[in-house]
Amino acid sequence: MDTHPQTQVAQTDQPAPVPWQQAFLYWLKLGFISFGGPAGQIALMHHDLVDKKRWISEKRFLHALNYCMVLPGPEAQQLATYIGWLMHRTWGGIMAGVLFVLPAFFLLTALGWLYMVYGKLPAVAGVLYGIKPAIVAIVVFAAYRIGLKALKNKVMWSIAALAFVAIFWLNLPFPLIICFAALLGHIGGRMAPQYFQIGSSHSPAMQSHGQALIDDDTSPPAHARFNWHSLRIIGVTGLLIWLLAMASLIALYGWQSTFSQMGWFFTKAALLTFGGAYAVLPYVFQGAVEHYHWLTPTQMIDGLALGETTPGPLIMVVTFVGFVGGWGTPMFGAEAPLASALLAAAIVTFFTFLPSFVFIFMGGPLIESTHGNLKLTAPLSAITAAVVGVILNLAVFFTYHVFWHGDQNGTIDLYAITLSLLAAIGLLYFRLNMMPVILVSGGLGLLIKLLI
Repeated sequence: MDTHPQTQVAQTDQPAPVPWQQAFLYWLKLGFISFGGPAGQIALMHHDLVDKKRWISEKRFLHALNYCMVLPGPEAQQLATYIGWLMHRTWGGIMAGVLFVLPAFFLLTALGWLYMVYGKLPAVAGVLYGIKPAIVAIVVFAAYRIGLKALKNKVMWSIAALAFVAIFWLNLPFPLIICFAALLGHIGGRMAPQYFQIGSSHSPAMQSHGQALIDDDTSPPAHARFNWHSLRIIGVTGLLIWLLAMASLIALYGWQSTFSQMGWFFTKAALLTFGGAYAVLPYVFQGAVEHYHWLTPTQMIDGLALGETTPGPLIMVVTFVGFVGGWGTPMFGAEAPLASALLAAAIVTFFTFLPSFVFIFMGGPLIESTHGNLKLTAPLSAITAAVVGVILNLAVFFTYHVFWHGDQNGTIDLYAITLSLLAAIGLLYFRLNMMPVILVSGGLGLLIKLLI
């Protein structure tokens, strides 16, 4: 008889403000467990911040996600930066964004050292063999979860399907798909606005989550209110940081040095990463392998495999590229390749992610001023639906390359399929976290390689 009042209290009880220490520990933990690519990372943040901790409502979460989707750069890292900034100002955003990639940076530099010193160890190859099928299951599962949240009606489903066809069969560029989706959202928001609304505080999901710290109708804090003066200050500050970093490299090592060329090349790469890492990898391959010869094609492929199996955004593969490039062209002499490799990895990572922080801090206040305006949010809703189709294309890409051996016989890898099914059962039926699924899959992969 008294269950209903308790439920009502749970629905209206707002979480307490989050102290800096608690936020720091969460973002640090997220950096270590953010496997599964952008889809898995976004799904993990949604589960933690919307469903579990109630730091932000689903509607505000999706609105921020929509903005991050249209930016160049890793959308999951930008979403973490956005939420950290919204909660704890600029330094909160820097903390969230840096901690999101810092564990991956240290892991990839450590793996890069092992790779350059010891080569391809059979044990490492076996673990990677087992992890890749688990990544397939994680990406498919995450695409399903994100799609379930974003595709609320037949119109959104249709946009997602059209985006999948456009990128999978027609091979259209991602920016063109995004522009077309935004146009559909703009027109649809005027003609049929009921199909382009992002969530609702009266939805069943929101009722089960309860009131959030940053709820649907929570006014943006003072630092998140748009004004032209702050926009100019942030833009000029970001440009000055970039100019100072580039000028320092040129002054110390010269324009033609590996370090300076890496800073310039990965600045351009950071501005071309529409559609996530796979959209920019061909550009990185062309520049780093074919033009600058910082690493070989085989090393690039191995780096991609490591990037797929470490936490953080997949674009962190550029850290491996920088490490190997710095090792192969040691700026501090042949006797100190590690020092050169570490500095090169840091340079590449810095110039790749700097634009992401600037975009969030510049555009965040404007986006916060539009979360209740359907005319502005409808195009972003359509973009999110389109991105679901693009994520599905990524899942198909993973599935094909992991399950199918591209040798002359064209054989199907039944072991990989079995491992992926086991990972899917663990995620769906037993509701295991991603980390134990990946660890178990890696162990089974090693066992399979030892037995066959």
